[in-house]
Amino acid sequence: MPNIKSAKKRVLVTKTKSLRNKMVKTQLKTTIRKFEAAVASGDEAAASEAYKLAVKKVDQAAARGVIHKNAAGHKKSQFTLKFNQMA
Repeated sequence: MPNIKSAKKRVLVTKTKSLRNKMVKTQLKTTIRKFEAAVASGDEAAASEAYKLAVKKVDQAAARGVIHKNAAGHKKSQFTLKFNQMA
């Protein structure tokens, strides 16, 4: 446990940021699962909406620094391939 005031503050700030990052990652994973389910079901309209939302969430996560920008590009590429193969 830290004794210095600034170190105590860093612990609190880190905890807050970790929770925020965890929230973003959880939303991202949920959105990706919904996209995968829509593609698996074969519903093109639902898959299109889920695709747009998944790409948006990936971009937001990359902008916040939760995932790396190259990882975001890789994920978006995978989504596009799956969506195009479905159609």
